Amino acid sequence: MHLTQQTQRILIADDHPVMRQGLRLMIEQQPDLRVIAEAADGSEAISLFRTHRPDATLMDLRMPGVDGFGAIRAIRDLSPNAAVVVLTTYRGDARASAALALGASAYVSKTSTSDEIIQALRGALCGRTILASDVREDLRDWKGAETLTAREVSVLRLVAEGKQNRLIGAELNISEHTVKSRIKSILSKLVARDRTHAVTIATRRGFLGD
Repeated sequence: MHLTQQTQRILIADDHPVMRQGLRLMIEQQPDLRVIAEAADGSEAISLFRTHRPDATLMDLRMPGVDGFGAIRAIRDLSPNAAVVVLTTYRGDARASAALALGASAYVSKTSTSDEIIQALRGALCGRTILASDVREDLRDWKGAETLTAREVSVLRLVAEGKQNRLIGAELNISEHTVKSRIKSILSKLVARDRTHAVTIATRRGFLGD
């Protein structure tokens, strides 16, 4: 298909073929948007971006190998002004904040309507930041809340699996004392009553869930 100068070229990155197909059909119903490439993982997204230099990339976060966060970072390194629209199943202020900090232009949910997704794409192409209403709610509800470090998240993931401090320490190659210290910090940061409550809050905020 011939692309006019006004046509905006879109790269889709998602590891589910059916989702990619649906997004392609939705996008190509728009007279000024065309899908020029599809990636099944983050590494392929980076490679295709380097080859095609699309006007915007529609990016899933959870993909095998290099995930969406890694792909956003690499794409923005290649092109600091690249427009990247995150389209994900996962909510939570932690995920949204991380994606926006890496340079994502928009953050919308896979439960969003077609109109909302297209609006996010158009906004990103115009240089605006577009957030789905539920994402705005998450960011508002947890505004000013403390974040967890990667090491704390690694401990909490094992807590979520029901493992005790000794086993967590052995798996992460740290002392049981260090595990206890990190859990204490986690409870304080999340304002959680106990380990179970911490897991619940962390999941809701997007620190856990993959």
